[in-house]
Amino acid sequence: MAGRLATGRRRAAALTALGALALTAAPAAAGVAPPPAPGPLPSAAQTLGADKASAQLLRALQRDLRLTPRQAAARLVNEAEAGTRAGRLRTMLGERFAGAWVSGATSSELTVATTDSGDVPAIEAQGAKAVVVGRALSELRAVKARLDATARRVETSGTPVWYVDVRANRVVVQAVNEAAAAAFAEAAGLRGRDVGVRLSANRPRALDDIVGGDAYYVDDRVRCSVGFSVTKDQQQGFATAGHCGGPGASTTGYNMVPQGTFQASTFPGKDMAWVGVNSGWTATPDVRAEGGRRTQVAGSAQALVGSSVCRSGSTSGWHCGVIEQHDTSVSYAEGTVDGLTQTTVCGEPGDSGGPYVAGAQAQGVASGGTGDCTSGGTTFYQPINPLLADYGLVLTTTSSQAALPAPQNGAASGAWAAGRVYETGTTVTHGGVRYQCLGEHQAQGPWTPDATPALWQRI
Repeated sequence: MAGRLATGRRRAAALTALGALALTAAPAAAGVAPPPAPGPLPSAAQTLGADKASAQLLRALQRDLRLTPRQAAARLVNEAEAGTRAGRLRTMLGERFAGAWVSGATSSELTVATTDSGDVPAIEAQGAKAVVVGRALSELRAVKARLDATARRVETSGTPVWYVDVRANRVVVQAVNEAAAAAFAEAAGLRGRDVGVRLSANRPRALDDIVGGDAYYVDDRVRCSVGFSVTKDQQQGFATAGHCGGPGASTTGYNMVPQGTFQASTFPGKDMAWVGVNSGWTATPDVRAEGGRRTQVAGSAQALVGSSVCRSGSTSGWHCGVIEQHDTSVSYAEGTVDGLTQTTVCGEPGDSGGPYVAGAQAQGVASGGTGDCTSGGTTFYQPINPLLADYGLVLTTTSSQAALPAPQNGAASGAWAAGRVYETGTTVTHGGVRYQCLGEHQAQGPWTPDATPALWQRI
């Protein structure tokens, strides 16, 4: 134990030293005037717009999470800062990393799990609570992957949801009874200790006949919702749920005005699509919020488990809750969808395809759920970053109204480029310096690695 703690102290010291190097300027050469001191770099909250949340977002957080105005504002800032610290620790811990989450109504205390007790001092040095667990996140994801593969060949009506629960350090199967859970695990070749069971009679359904920001109609039959405005090359459009329509399906907007055509759609497997709109429509960074007023998105940085998130829907309106799980698989009647995020935000039929936002950051588009907004419920969204990456789309944000260069997502490393979707841990080069990504996001024009320590760490 002493050896492990000593190792942890060395890791903490190294991390502290790294931070000191980043903040200390090199001495000027003799006889040469030093360059002017650069201005302070933006904090995570400033980078992600969490310090300037819209009034509509803050009011919804106050109502749904029962917060005061000051608590709602503080929570958004704390969640943004926690996300950056979690990213730094994830890159430092490597394969020992077992997950991160925030908790607390306003403090948003960051907890980081590791499989090595020697990491505790380094985690605590970053102001986080350390938890030592038995399984790394990579091991948990491998277990879930076996369930995902099994779901493609067996009946899953009795086990409609399964996910990686980082707080419990295990994979959990939601089942109608113990027998169904045991049969699913056995079919995947998993033992009892590999999978936890959560019993529930609820079965999620896709929220068809829907709208989330503004309404649109598919082939004049199904009502769905605009998620987020996007562009591809010179084509403007919007992201939405895949179950709303297939490629080639036509759409109409309000007052049944011709709108556009589904350019691509995936469902089941994933629940993602995008619609290319006609010249009469203009992409904006706006999302319909409380009372029909608008809030705007500044990017797509992924929020941590435990973070607050809000959703817009034409049936139930503007509601907020918290993120419960990432990487959730849901078995709908139409088939299984992997990689969804589970939330406590309520939803009702008529809300599918609509946008989820965390502060000023786009998170995903509504897929399905259980319950309603009277008694409460659970909803799932398709994360926006995989949707952008799969279809080569650029999110329309407040920082860049003009279309960015077409994203190039094939390479794991290379020169940093606006418009590319970067996953946590990806390395890039910018200005002759190498950086590592701290949190999944699509790069916006102003978010260069040298200017956004909230998203990039120099290596």
